[in-house]
Amino acid sequence: MNQSIVQNQKDSDLFGLLYGFRFRPGESGREIGSATALGCLREPEDPEEFIWLHLNLAHAGCERWMKANLDLPEEFFEALHEGSRSTRIEHVDSALLAVVNDVVFDFNMVSTDISTLWVCTLGHLLITARLQPLRSVDKLRSSVKRGEQFRSPLELLVHLLRDQGEVLTQFLRKTSISVDKIEDQLLSQRLSANRSELGAMRRVLVRLQRLLALEPGSLMRLLHKPPVWLLEEDVQELRQSTEESSLVINDLTALGERIKLLQEEIAANLNEQSSRTLYTLTVVTVLALPINIVAGFFGMNVGGVPLATDPNGFWVLVAVVASFTLITARWAFRKRSD
Repeated sequence: MNQSIVQNQKDSDLFGLLYGFRFRPGESGREIGSATALGCLREPEDPEEFIWLHLNLAHAGCERWMKANLDLPEEFFEALHEGSRSTRIEHVDSALLAVVNDVVFDFNMVSTDISTLWVCTLGHLLITARLQPLRSVDKLRSSVKRGEQFRSPLELLVHLLRDQGEVLTQFLRKTSISVDKIEDQLLSQRLSANRSELGAMRRVLVRLQRLLALEPGSLMRLLHKPPVWLLEEDVQELRQSTEESSLVINDLTALGERIKLLQEEIAANLNEQSSRTLYTLTVVTVLALPINIVAGFFGMNVGGVPLATDPNGFWVLVAVVASFTLITARWAFRKRSD
C-alpha cells in the first residue's frame, strides 16, 4: 500500500469513498473515513471485524485505487465495463460478485431512471460501487446508522437485496396508483395526454423486467452449489431473497400487461372517435351533394335552362333538392344504424 497516501490523506473523498462502516461482532457499525478505512485494510485490529466501503465510480481515481489496494477478482473490474447490466449474483473463487439495478435516488421526486450497483463480497470486506445514487443503498446505510447489527458482509448483501425489493415494490405501488387514475379517466371518458404517460411507465417497467430477469436464476444456481464458507443462516436468507425477487418480477410483468391493455383500450377509443368524425364529415358531404349538383347544372352559362321563365321555378327546384336531400339523409342514417 502507498504509505504517502495514508500519511497525506486529508480529503475524505481521496479515492472516491462516499462512506464506509466498520463492523465488529456484537456491535453496531461505526462510520469511518478514508484514513481509517486504509488502516483497516492494511492492518485489521480485530480478525473478526469486517468493513463496508461504498465508492463513487465517477471519481477519476476510484477504479485505479481499487486495483492497487484491494485484492478483488478480475471479473469484478470486467463487470464494471461490460455492456450487460442484468441483475445477478455469481461465485468467483472466494468472492461473491453481484450486479444490482435500482431506481435512481432523488430527493425532490420519484425518479424513473435506473442505475446499477456493482458489489463484491469477500470474507471481511464488502465493496459497493456506483455511478449514480441508488435508493436501496441509502436504505441500507440508514439501517446501519440506526444501529442494526450484521454478522458478515454477506448479510449486508442480503439486506441490500431486500432493500432493493422494497424500493421496487414502492415504485410499483406508486406506478399502480397512477395507472388506476388513468383507468378511472378512461372509464369516465376524460382522457387527455395519458398515452405518453402510460408509454413512459411501460418503458421503465420493461427495462426493469429485462434487467431483473436473471436475478432469481443466478440466486438459484448459487444456492444449488453454495460456497463452503457460506453460513447456513446466510443461505436461508438468500433463498428467501430469491422468492421475494420472483414476486417482484411477477408484479412487474402483471403491471406491464395491465398498462398494455390500457394502451390498447385508449387506442381503440381514439380510433372509434376518428371513425365517428370521418362518418360525420361523410354524411355532411353526402347531404350537400344534391344541391351542389343542381347548382352546377343551373349555373351553366348555356341556353335552354329549364324553368328560367317560370315564376315558380325557384320553389320547384327547392322542392326537388329537398326531396333528394331527405332521401339521401334517410339512406345515410339507415347505413349508420346497420
